[in-house]
Amino acid sequence: MEFLGIDIGGSGIKGAPVDLQEGGVQTERHRIATPQPATPEAVAQVVAELVAYFNWQGQIGCTFPSVIKQGVAHTAANVDSGWIGLNAERLFSERCQRRVYLLNDADAAGLAEMRYGAGRGQSGLVIMLTLGTGIGSAIFYRGQLLPNTEFGHLQIRGKDAEHRASARVRQEKNWGFDKWSLRVSEFLVIMENLFWPDLFIIGGGISRKHEKFLPLLTCRTPVVPAQLQNNAGIIGAALAASLQFEYDLQEKPFLHY
Repeated sequence: MEFLGIDIGGSGIKGAPVDLQEGGVQTERHRIATPQPATPEAVAQVVAELVAYFNWQGQIGCTFPSVIKQGVAHTAANVDSGWIGLNAERLFSERCQRRVYLLNDADAAGLAEMRYGAGRGQSGLVIMLTLGTGIGSAIFYRGQLLPNTEFGHLQIRGKDAEHRASARVRQEKNWGFDKWSLRVSEFLVIMENLFWPDLFIIGGGISRKHEKFLPLLTCRTPVVPAQLQNNAGIIGAALAASLQFEYDLQEKPFLHY
């Protein structure tokens, strides 16, 4: 069975059919700008347009920048506040007239990296952090995801970590990688003192420049760049949909609790 992966971001909504055996997209991904304001109806319309673009008849996995529990959005990062408390999974499924499985965007990227990318074969505790507009996070133990972590909101000297160490902060402050790496290191040291991970995976667009900052990081835990780049969310969404579909057949939850 084939699955379509859709990744909803603050600036763009993109999707592609995914080869779950190889862990890659089967066609060139299609991207549509995220509507502004990013209200539920406007975003659902774009998701439906993507499904129609691929003439998709099967199952769909979709990421969303929010804490997602039983299909309901509980936060709203870079989208309209009207999402909070809404069963977004039901909205997308109804609009697309197809079963849509919804999960947090960082969780999706983490699932993809653990199955096909930098975390493949890692059996210990792995933390993936996406450094972008904010800081997304996903944590795995023995390959199992603990969904909806929000480590980017960890307080560091009175501010959220993402207000100190995100890629956006580096750009806004016009910091070089040497100065920015000090902030990232501070965050990583706090994380490793709390969780004692075996591996950090750094994702987000900034990971394409990993050679400029990873060697500057000062923490005891190994740190590696994500491998799937901008396709991680799409691939992870499709993977999550396939896993949830299998669990649905057994009437058991995979991500929903």
